[in-house]
Amino acid sequence: MTDISARPLRPARRRSSKWAQKLAPYFFLAPFLVLFIVFLVVPLFYALQLSFFRETMVGGIRFVGLDNYGKALTDQKFWDGVLLLLRYGLFQLPVMLGAALLLALILDSGMLWARAFFRLGLFLPYAVPTVIAALIWGYLYGPSFGPMTQIADYFGLPRPDLFNANTMLYAIANISIWEHVGYFMIIYFAALQAIPADFEEAAVVSGARAWQYVIYVKLPLIRGTILVTVIFATIGALQLFAEPYLLEALAPAVITSSYTPNIYAYNLAFVNQDYNYSAAISFVLGAVVAVVSYVFQLVSARREGK
Repeated sequence: MTDISARPLRPARRRSSKWAQKLAPYFFLAPFLVLFIVFLVVPLFYALQLSFFRETMVGGIRFVGLDNYGKALTDQKFWDGVLLLLRYGLFQLPVMLGAALLLALILDSGMLWARAFFRLGLFLPYAVPTVIAALIWGYLYGPSFGPMTQIADYFGLPRPDLFNANTMLYAIANISIWEHVGYFMIIYFAALQAIPADFEEAAVVSGARAWQYVIYVKLPLIRGTILVTVIFATIGALQLFAEPYLLEALAPAVITSSYTPNIYAYNLAFVNQDYNYSAAISFVLGAVVAVVSYVFQLVSARREGK
């Protein structure tokens, strides 16, 4: 006769397999979570701690509470940089996202020959590191050695001065547009490709023209994608750093140590050795980015509600 007491082992195995299934996602996420905590969360809390202190000549490092934040909120250099970035975004975002959307619509139309080649070619600038892109365009912009200057000299035209106070912001925006148009184009193109073909067939049957189908069908269907890209692009614009920092050597009179908030925070920390105030500036800038993104999302949601 078989031993009945040995039979209850099967439910225990089932329970252990259920626990294994529940823990499996956390096991695969563990490497990411460890890196995320070590290289983002911990430094973030450390910077937050620094922002509540100040180093003095007499008392050394002492706790000052929100004094650094109060100083940042009244710092004219910081707010001048924020206003500069708002001007930058008002020019860069419509041009960059508008060009990306137009190129995506052209690719999605199916009328372009060698579509895969053009898609890869337009996306390729995004694969170029920002440092390399800034150096390339800095050479092209060069007032005494760049190709634009050489062409102007050859034809006897005045040399273009793209490093003055009036044109520098647009020269930097051009670098960012060149870098990111292909990236946002791919996002829009993927969203357009996800639209079912039945919508186009219904539009053709109803007698709608191609431009009517684009305006009244395609664009409303990818409105959510457009909103997300606008928010991401706005955040990127308010965090501008690499391009002006690398062009500073070519235009030191225009790109100052407080040209953008990120450059200002960088110089405070690594030039003036004022890590505490630099941390406060960084968190205030993060709050500005969050507020601007939230306001834009709120306004867009209200408009859609109408």
